[in-house]
Amino acid sequence: MKRTGFKPRTTPLRRGSWKSSPTDTKDWRTELHNGGIKRSTLKSRPKRPTVAEGSKYLEACRGESCYLDVFGVCLRDPSTIVPCHSNQSRHGKGMGIKAAHEFTVPGCRACHAFIDQGSATREYKFAVWDAAFERWEPIRARKMNLELEEAL
Repeated sequence: MKRTGFKPRTTPLRRGSWKSSPTDTKDWRTELHNGGIKRSTLKSRPKRPTVAEGSKYLEACRGESCYLDVFGVCLRDPSTIVPCHSNQSRHGKGMGIKAAHEFTVPGCRACHAFIDQGSATREYKFAVWDAAFERWEPIRARKMNLELEEAL
C-alpha cells in the first residue's frame, strides 16, 4: 500500500478537554507567564561567603611555616606552603565539596598530600589537623585582626 505525503490541514485541530471552562475567569496561561509563584512566598537563602571574603583566609597562610609538621613527612620548606583545608564533615567537607576557607592551616605540600591521600588512619589525620589548627587559629586571628571567641 502506497502512502501519501504530508499535506497542510484543511480543518483546524479541536481543543482538548484541558481548555479553561467558560465560568473560570482566570487563565492558567497568564499564571504560567507571570511566574506562577509570588516572590513573597519564596524563602531567602542564607548568604554564602563571597570569593573575596574566603580568599582572606587563604592569603593569611602565605609566608608562614608548616603548621601540620608531620614527623618524617614535613619538608620544612617555606616555598611549598599551601592552605590545607579540613577533611572533616563538621567543617563543611562533603563528597566533592571542600571545607570552608576559614578552616585552613598552612602546610607544606608533603604534609598536605599526607593529610589528603596518606595511608594513616582517619583519626590520626584528624588529630594532626586539629592540633595544627589549634596552634594556627590565634596567629591567624592576630594577623587578620579578628577576635577569637573564648569559651568560658
